Amino acid sequence: MTVTTESPASRGSSPPVVLSWSSGKDSAYALHVLRREFHVDVVGLLTTVTDAFSRVSMHGVREELLERQADAAGLPLYRVRLPYPCPNEVYEREMGAVLAELRGRGIGRVAFGDLFLEEVRAYRESRMREAGMECLFPLWGRKTGPLAREMIDAGVRARLACVDPRKLDRSFAGRPFDASLLAALPADVDPCGERGEFHTFVSDGPMFGHAVPVRVGEVMERDGFVFADLLPAAGPGAGGDG
Repeated sequence: MTVTTESPASRGSSPPVVLSWSSGKDSAYALHVLRREFHVDVVGLLTTVTDAFSRVSMHGVREELLERQADAAGLPLYRVRLPYPCPNEVYEREMGAVLAELRGRGIGRVAFGDLFLEEVRAYRESRMREAGMECLFPLWGRKTGPLAREMIDAGVRARLACVDPRKLDRSFAGRPFDASLLAALPADVDPCGERGEFHTFVSDGPMFGHAVPVRVGEVMERDGFVFADLLPAAGPGAGGDG
């Protein structure tokens, strides 16, 4: 787990918060909203990484790109390293160990970018309560159509890193998350992919101090999902991400 030498609790009077970080647009925009609208001190990004592949769990994003995002956000990473496959009890044990360490460092809150799935929120609240932590949901209840457009208008640049082909055609993998993509989504697909239709990787936005340029590599299918292998790119315009 990456840690800072400074105690988070000593950084100021605002309560310290870690943000559950998927590498995607919802967690990234939650960071922007937390900094802009909430009286909290975001002190780190909490991410699950599948050790066998060195990739962000579920999104399939390379760990190198995750590290570049954290650098762009100016925040340390707290990584929960998971095996593959990972039974739920192993996930909960490993997550609990990292949360206990964070709690010992004086961090009592975890923020999530969830939007409207009540069962997901209830699960998170239950797990955090067991760990002695509180939850924050800075985007909760926002209508996802306007929210998706707000993200794009605010300068969020992202690509679809993972697509569920049962809900969205595999040709969407690797596409930019932009106005043309929103217009092309089927009517039964949530504009933010909140029901798991797709997952994204954010390469730029108001939460970053600089861009994280990427290019789209191989598109592959694994475990029933279609992944666009995003690769580090040389310059700010590479891959059309700006």
